[in-house]
Amino acid sequence: MGWTAFEVSQAPQPGVAVVRLVGPGRGNMMGLAFWAELPQVFAALDADDTVRAVVLAGAGANFSTGLDVQEVLGGWLGRLGSGTPAQAAQRTELLGVIKDLQDGVTAVASCKKPVIAAVSGWCIGGGVDLISAADVRLASAEATFSIREARLAIVADVGSLQRLRGIVGEGHLRELAFTAKDFSAQHAEKIGLVNDVYPDPETLMAAALEMAAAMAANSPLAVAGTKMVLNEGREETIARGLRHVALWNSSFLHSEDLLEAVAAMGERRPGVFTGK
Repeated sequence: MGWTAFEVSQAPQPGVAVVRLVGPGRGNMMGLAFWAELPQVFAALDADDTVRAVVLAGAGANFSTGLDVQEVLGGWLGRLGSGTPAQAAQRTELLGVIKDLQDGVTAVASCKKPVIAAVSGWCIGGGVDLISAADVRLASAEATFSIREARLAIVADVGSLQRLRGIVGEGHLRELAFTAKDFSAQHAEKIGLVNDVYPDPETLMAAALEMAAAMAANSPLAVAGTKMVLNEGREETIARGLRHVALWNSSFLHSEDLLEAVAAMGERRPGVFTGK
């Protein structure tokens, strides 16, 4: 099957599939095609008995520069405009959009095959949401991460706030989400976001493929069962958190701060926020 936002291939290692984000936006930005195809890609991998492990990576220099706000939310914002209160119909539409995005990332977490995220370059916003749904995360030395949403006047709503609590711990998650700061691969390793850091993207990919091959060599029934057992309980808590943040953002996302954030992005300047 042909994809617009993904490239799926068989690795030389038996049983290992490689999924690459290919855009089409700059820096593998996550636009409409990405969100439509993400659950389809992982459903296909889940159903393919020849695939026993998956390596998820970005094409080119970056993993992903995150959500394409203009493409995914631009139409919704355009219909509201500055100073227009969001009414029930628009809020219901936004709630559906958020749930669709959440379902795409959840498809990665619920895939029966283990997923290893191999991160090079930028991994921003939605990129962090995506790797938080992987089973293992690895990075190259130049990788840079950011839970960027607070800079955009958005509460992160696609899974990072729910999943990273169990990965990096409460204190680190709150610091990174509240400051929206950029942080290095070395810091990501220190707090447990990534297991290991490699000197360059080529070494990273070789290590990710080697790890995936080791997983693929084991009993697929046992590996799938192990993932299901590890997910038990945790995913129920995550689902409750995702429902809560979807309702929160469908109620409060439309704000003067959000419109200011979009304008600031277009003008390449810091946003000036008033809390309105």
